[in-house]
Amino acid sequence: MTLAILLSGQGGQHPAMFAMTADHPEAQPIFAAAKPLLQGCDPRDLVRAGGENLHGNRTGQILCCVAALAAWRTLSGVGRSIVAGYSIGDLAAWGVAGRFPPEDVLKLAACRAEAMDAATGAGFGLAGIRGLSLDALAALAARHGCHLAIRNAADSGVVGGARDGLEALCREALERGAQRAVILPVHTPSHTPLLTAAAEAFRSALDQTTAHHPPPGAPRLVSGLDGTTVFRSKDGLEKLAGQIARTLDWAACLEACREYGADRVLELGPGHALATMARSALPEARVHALEEFRSIDGVKSWLAQP
Repeated sequence: MTLAILLSGQGGQHPAMFAMTADHPEAQPIFAAAKPLLQGCDPRDLVRAGGENLHGNRTGQILCCVAALAAWRTLSGVGRSIVAGYSIGDLAAWGVAGRFPPEDVLKLAACRAEAMDAATGAGFGLAGIRGLSLDALAALAARHGCHLAIRNAADSGVVGGARDGLEALCREALERGAQRAVILPVHTPSHTPLLTAAAEAFRSALDQTTAHHPPPGAPRLVSGLDGTTVFRSKDGLEKLAGQIARTLDWAACLEACREYGADRVLELGPGHALATMARSALPEARVHALEEFRSIDGVKSWLAQP
């Protein structure tokens, strides 16, 4: 078995996102490490309370990393594997791959979000468009002062920019035959040139953090920017910083998983958007999101099946 581990980006946070990991002994250090970064609030209590606070940029990025790291801690010994992260999930992937300890991943998530907030301010966001070619979508985005942020598939992408531009873009996309065009619950124009200053600031934070050699048996780490394998930390960290202001090629990440021979795919959440995309990109693989199971033991049983 070769397992592809997919780590979610922002947008899917919800009150039950820690339902399976909240009480698991192996996950406790992750929740404890996040608490000081959330003004002393336990992340489990924060998500149970729900509300718009879950989608604040800083809180959301920290929570997504907590979700990935806590789930991974409960699934030790999965065998041959590869890990790729979507947006903030790219940072979490460095923790899953053993390149950064969890405490550093969470601190860097806070730094990343703070740099992004400082670079733009209010009134920006992202929109998801499906049913137009990426070339047509990029041209449409430019016409409305927006930018192509993520390539999900040949006919699916995410665009970023000012909120009014995104709303106009969505209306025109639907008029041009798009199957779906919606504003996402993210308030930052991630992966666009609008965040160039944030990328530079985050690069400085990464320079002050020590990356480790992967331990034996660690998952192969794929860059969330372009799907290439991270062999040298220096090269990977440059992409990890730069992806804040550059278009992500998530389709290339899924192709890298396919080429590595992944026959099972597990999205660690929150949500199941990456699992949905993986079912199209890796049709021969068995694909699930963590949240499709009822327990961690159920996940382990599935992974143990021949």
